[in-house]
Amino acid sequence: MVDNGPSSPSDSAAGDSGARFDLIVLGGGSGGYAAAFRASELGMRVALVEKDKVGGTCLHYGCIPTKALLHAAEVADSARDSAQLGVKATFEGIDVDGVNKYKDGVVSRLYKGLQGLVKANEVTLIEGEGRLVGPNTVEVDGARYEGRNVVLATGSRSSSLPGLDIDGEKVLSSYEALALDRVPSSVVVLGGGVIGVEFASVWRSFGADVTIVEALPRLVPAEDEAASKVVERTFRKRGITAKTGARFSGVQHTDDGVSVSLENGETVDAEILLVAVGRGPVTDGLGLEDAGVAVDRGFVTTDERLRTSVPGVYAVGDVVHGLQLAHRGFAHGIFVAEDIAGLNPVPIDDAGIPRVTYCDPEVASVGLTEAQAVERLGDDKVETFEYNLAGNGKSQILKTQGFAKLVREKDGPVLGVHLVGARVGELISEAQLIYNWEALPHEVASLIHPHPTQSEALGEAHLALAGKPLHVHG
Repeated sequence: MVDNGPSSPSDSAAGDSGARFDLIVLGGGSGGYAAAFRASELGMRVALVEKDKVGGTCLHYGCIPTKALLHAAEVADSARDSAQLGVKATFEGIDVDGVNKYKDGVVSRLYKGLQGLVKANEVTLIEGEGRLVGPNTVEVDGARYEGRNVVLATGSRSSSLPGLDIDGEKVLSSYEALALDRVPSSVVVLGGGVIGVEFASVWRSFGADVTIVEALPRLVPAEDEAASKVVERTFRKRGITAKTGARFSGVQHTDDGVSVSLENGETVDAEILLVAVGRGPVTDGLGLEDAGVAVDRGFVTTDERLRTSVPGVYAVGDVVHGLQLAHRGFAHGIFVAEDIAGLNPVPIDDAGIPRVTYCDPEVASVGLTEAQAVERLGDDKVETFEYNLAGNGKSQILKTQGFAKLVREKDGPVLGVHLVGARVGELISEAQLIYNWEALPHEVASLIHPHPTQSEALGEAHLALAGKPLHVHG
């Protein structure tokens, strides 16, 4: 622990220019506030610099509001399909104002809780835009603060393509999409990754005609190929058009919306175009180069302990090359705080971080895909098994289709777990234990999974790989 004398108040540090801290964190998102809170727990005097709202993109413009929309979409589909369960219900339409009120209410309650935690942890909140003006000096709106250590946690923003301007009216990023006051009649989603398929799923459930344009050969291309096939097949059944291997060439504004051109000469007309081609790090204007912090294509360069090229300066979350996930940033923040405190935490392995895409059907995974395992070990050293959810009682009750796929080293540990189906994101925590502990199939097979739950699919898949399959459907 660090002995710093009394902690500073948690309210705004206006007028506190020149104050010295053990840790100054630039950015109050998942990675930033996690670093700040953990460092304060460990006895450090901490300042958290945030120009917008504590909670960052995830809470206000990303994870939480999009998942609220996805839940509203699930309820809409349940109302439409209730007769399949013998329930008499009617679906009258989407009240967008009501959906947004629900979404914003979730965000507001979480934000209030987070504000309370800033005070409870006695973290000094400095409101404004910060930048490095030296290895241990941060300037915020003209005021300067000294920190023995600095953490860069400024996150990411929506990217676009060269020449493609996001006007916020007909061509949108996810930021504007979350604030829409209507359900568009038709949408072209440019990008079939996580953000693209989640918005496509929401809008289709709300009644829009949706076309996804993805330059790579398949949707959710970072996932196992088998998972992509299930998503594409289910999307077709839902009426979502996916144009994969299709490259965008331009967009024209029309009286009714937009006309999107593809390199193959095809055009797709829609009311709006959502640009979901990824996110880029927010590192410009931070004074990194002047301070000597190495940057690669906008990302801050770090070692495995998240140390930058400047002693005492760390970087966490989306500004560091790798998975852009809120829970990765959160884990980074805790790691850095504990590293500064001398606790010597174990470095974080991206492959061991669980990943979830919350479209319908959900996709959840951890570890290596089959292709990655084969590339690493060779085809003759990799074994896989897929357990179809058709044999799972709870999945039948939920009327969902999909699978639990295991990738393992022959006669060795499980290298990857891949799940597709309704609510499978809730199963991935067990899967990350399996991967991170390098469990052997027979070790997992000996665990007892409660019945009827979807977690049984993981148990059945491991039983099969352990050589004693029971409920296996071809």
